[in-house]
Amino acid sequence: MGGTIQEAMPAGTDEGWRQERGAPSLLESFGSVRVGGGSRWRQFLAFLGPGYLVAVGYMDPGNWATSLAGGARFGYALLTVALLSNCMAIVLQALCARLAVGSERDLAQACRDAFPRWVAWPLWLLAELAICATDLAEVIGTAIGLNLLFGIPLELGVLLTALDVFLVLWLQTRGFRRIEALIITLILIVAACFAIQIALADPDWGAVIRGFAPTTEIFRDPTMLYLAMGIIGATVMPHNLYLHSGIVQTRAYGRSLPERRRALRYATIDSTVALMFALTINASILILAAATFHEAGHTDVAELGRAQELLRPLLGASIAPSLFGIALLCCGLSSTVTATMAGQIVMEGFINFRVAPWLRRLITRGVAIVPAILVTLLYGESETARLLILSQVVLSLQLPFAIVPLVMFTASRAKMGALVAPRWLTATAALIAAAVISLNIELLLDLFTA
Repeated sequence: MGGTIQEAMPAGTDEGWRQERGAPSLLESFGSVRVGGGSRWRQFLAFLGPGYLVAVGYMDPGNWATSLAGGARFGYALLTVALLSNCMAIVLQALCARLAVGSERDLAQACRDAFPRWVAWPLWLLAELAICATDLAEVIGTAIGLNLLFGIPLELGVLLTALDVFLVLWLQTRGFRRIEALIITLILIVAACFAIQIALADPDWGAVIRGFAPTTEIFRDPTMLYLAMGIIGATVMPHNLYLHSGIVQTRAYGRSLPERRRALRYATIDSTVALMFALTINASILILAAATFHEAGHTDVAELGRAQELLRPLLGASIAPSLFGIALLCCGLSSTVTATMAGQIVMEGFINFRVAPWLRRLITRGVAIVPAILVTLLYGESETARLLILSQVVLSLQLPFAIVPLVMFTASRAKMGALVAPRWLTATAALIAAAVISLNIELLLDLFTA
């Protein structure tokens, strides 16, 4: 541990908030990573880590389903959505870091301390719904990964995912830096797997570049809009906003304003670099689907298992399906760790209710396992893709309820003091919120008028 809680906690004020700060979330990790002096490079390395835990959201198994379906059906056209959602994520995660350092609260604590209970408690329930939707995607994705690699039946694989609680418990006893190291290692494995598969697929790079250009077709095609919303929900994930604003405070960055400014600068660089790296992986999933399935006329591919079956004949390499399964399993494991932390932050922050991490994990995972088992037993693997995509759309619909408070808090000088967000950043974030809300309204209109 990098000193006591009191030593790690930066100085601040409770002015502008309805009530004073409570105990920090993730108490066992709060201020546990000491930030020393030395060169700027050494200081940056001390802050490196939280951004990569956030970047795991780009590789959530639910994101695989939406990106595979989008690439198979529309080729490279939805790459522009992946780029747009990445830009959104960079801005919003920068605000999360600012909220954490400036107010000494994570987003859940800020909602609790700023809003009356009749507002805060519904926001808590919506946040819990988003985490359950995230966990649902992880359950199905991990189970499919186990099935692809080891032949474990999908129903049994869903039950086995409950055992990941022991992985999380073990990691929490090893220190926060060990958790970050594991996540970064898993991300690198996923990146290596996709790099090999993309090389085998040999996509049309001219079409890839054109795919990043904006298109109005998204608004004219309800199916494309549905998948676009799924990609946004899978990338700019609501639980990541709570997660990042909490884990930034694992750094013992000091009490003075210059030290807090330094912490904000390095935390923003960390998340921006991590998200740009994650964009390459996120886009790779879509590019692989476009270069293999769309080009071969398999435009209806959405199931992860079917995608793996088609890779061998389309890419002509026996290693391709194994790489696909390894990457999927790594994504499921890494998402498990971050979702558990986000769940703790949400519960402890919103309602100041603390339970043992293993119990919290089992409750959340239990909620996710029930619909996953029912769908696999009643309909088989063929319907899991729809469930995955639906979970991501649920995340997208919940996103405004996390973004709007975040923008409100960081724009308030009374709440943030000297670290209030500059007007250009607030305006950009407000535009993002407005765009997400508009897309949600359009999506709901399409769903109810279809």
